[in-house]
Amino acid sequence: MYRLHYAPDNASLAVRLLLESLGCAYETRLVDRAVRAHEGTAYRALNPAGKIPALETPRGVIFETAAILLWLEETHTGNAPPPGAPGRGDFLKWLFFAANTLHADLRLVFYPQDSVGEDHALQANLHAHVTKRLCRHYAILDEAAGAGHGFFNGPAPTAPDFYIASCMRWSALYGPGGTDWFSPGAFPNLHRLALRLEALPAVERAAAAEGLGPAPFSAPQPCNPPEGSAV
Repeated sequence: MYRLHYAPDNASLAVRLLLESLGCAYETRLVDRAVRAHEGTAYRALNPAGKIPALETPRGVIFETAAILLWLEETHTGNAPPPGAPGRGDFLKWLFFAANTLHADLRLVFYPQDSVGEDHALQANLHAHVTKRLCRHYAILDEAAGAGHGFFNGPAPTAPDFYIASCMRWSALYGPGGTDWFSPGAFPNLHRLALRLEALPAVERAAAAEGLGPAPFSAPQPCNPPEGSAV
């Protein structure tokens, strides 16, 4: 049994999606962002960086979203290519492109004050620069999603699918500078991936658990979770 420390519609969403897809037994513990529980001593004992998520396993606590996703795929022989198999390198590069390139830039958009302080002009300049870069990231991913990989937009879902679809959702909903820069339909291959994922029972269960609505990736709506808050 795993314990996922989560907040609704946070990076923990990608982990919940994979846990559901793999059929893992897990329970959740809310990290209440409304009271900044992620900055508290109890949560920092699990993740000293104070970021969500953390996953408690029988082998210890894992944090960092991509590390959790990779560990789960390997531990449960998911749909990703195993070490040494053809396609393994491609699987890893797109998983870590999602983590280190796409999601990292999204954090600049979501939390501009962490990079440039409270100056609104600097924040606006950062937003304009980074959102252009994010559109290039999505164009790269859209091309890859149309290339017929077995591990990304392939016959069976893998960690990069769930991670990138989650990022698409957040791009359409969050950020103090507005979301006009992003539309899920602007990237047709990624949009088809979103629609395909939404039809999966695992995604339906995760969306219901976090109050994400019927089309969480292709037509995102603000979440209405039964507990906690996204921000």
